[in-house]
Amino acid sequence: MTVRDSLGLSLSGADDNSAGHYEKALHQLQCYMGDPVASVDAAIEASPGFVMAHVLKGYLFGLSTDHEATPVVKACHAAALALPATMRERAHVAALGHLADGRWHEAGRVLEDLTIEEPRDALGLLAGHQIDFFTGNSRMLRDRIARAMPAWSEGMAGYHSTLGMHAFGLEEMGDYAQAERLGKRAVELEPRDGWGQHAVAHVLEMQCRQRDGIAWMRHNTDDWAGDSFLQVHNWWHLALFHYDLGETDQALALFDAPIYGTPSTLALNMLDASALLWRLHLRGVDVGDRWQALAANWANKATDGNYAFNDMHAMMAFVGAVLNEPARLLLEAQEQAMAGDGDNVGFTRDVGSPVTRAIKAFGDGDYARTVELLRPIRGIAQRFGGSHAQRDVIDLTLIEAAFRAGDAHLAMALSAERAAARPDSPLSQLFMRRAEALRAA
Repeated sequence: MTVRDSLGLSLSGADDNSAGHYEKALHQLQCYMGDPVASVDAAIEASPGFVMAHVLKGYLFGLSTDHEATPVVKACHAAALALPATMRERAHVAALGHLADGRWHEAGRVLEDLTIEEPRDALGLLAGHQIDFFTGNSRMLRDRIARAMPAWSEGMAGYHSTLGMHAFGLEEMGDYAQAERLGKRAVELEPRDGWGQHAVAHVLEMQCRQRDGIAWMRHNTDDWAGDSFLQVHNWWHLALFHYDLGETDQALALFDAPIYGTPSTLALNMLDASALLWRLHLRGVDVGDRWQALAANWANKATDGNYAFNDMHAMMAFVGAVLNEPARLLLEAQEQAMAGDGDNVGFTRDVGSPVTRAIKAFGDGDYARTVELLRPIRGIAQRFGGSHAQRDVIDLTLIEAAFRAGDAHLAMALSAERAAARPDSPLSQLFMRRAEALRAA
């Protein structure tokens, strides 16, 4: 008897028991809650020949961006490769193999073709969507999901997740009204949907609706933060709203509790911690010894050289904590990465290396060099991944470097540019006042 999932897709090597564990793991992943690794491990224990269980586990580790996860991804791929599978499942195995070897773009293309053929493949859509995020492919963040939407409807398992992903893609492409509507509907259907919650937070961030953003994040905290492995990122979004309003004490309080009150060694969590402290650092806020514990954990990853977006945030911590040796090792690792293979070569060459060196220059007080390194990459920064909200730190660093370099004309130009894009932002207004004062000096 062929076992099928709740959407009718066959699951080779599964039985009803293992399929139940697998669907629990997939639902947990779609909500970013619970322990999907434990659930998928239960599926594998129940049915060792369950090919998609090995694939799902591989994605869980492969999409973490942690270098130490790579052996697990490769083991999952090897296990899946040896098992009987349908054509759809073999496409997943191929995509996982590309991901294991650092070929993010190729993995995304394989999953693109898979979900064109079978748009109800929820795992294919989710893994592809995350790859689009990690490669900064805004158009595919939207269009990969848009192509599948006609095959989905309310009442289907995981429909909330499809809505939430579509909302985030729409936001990254500037369709804020539609993104907000779909993101809120995703959360209505499944209050635990951390990605849908996050998509609306992005809309409110990009529209400078800080008070709306604080209200949105505060009204259902127990749903999106409880037992969620996306909670640090969503708390970071709340901190950004306070930061833009100049409420730096509230931002620090969030850092000290849900963001990094319990120090994490996961790259995705440390990234958010660095991103918040660096923004505060740019505003001249004394963050005390908060950099030290964060930089110590980043130091263990200084030589990884596997994902340039992480490197930028590691360097922020090294600069903040004044740790020169890990900073040197990181720059050396980037040089080695650019001589290697896989897509991180391009991520690092095009954006990661100049931005990381720019942050080091900023820490050294060489603000003119910071400006020199950052200006050429602003238009291509999406090539090394992340969202518009995350990459905004590049512009913020450039603006502050222009001020500290005493370049009144550039500071005014950049401040005016930001004020035009974000007219309702208190931070934009602060930059304009500073630029006018510098020009008058």
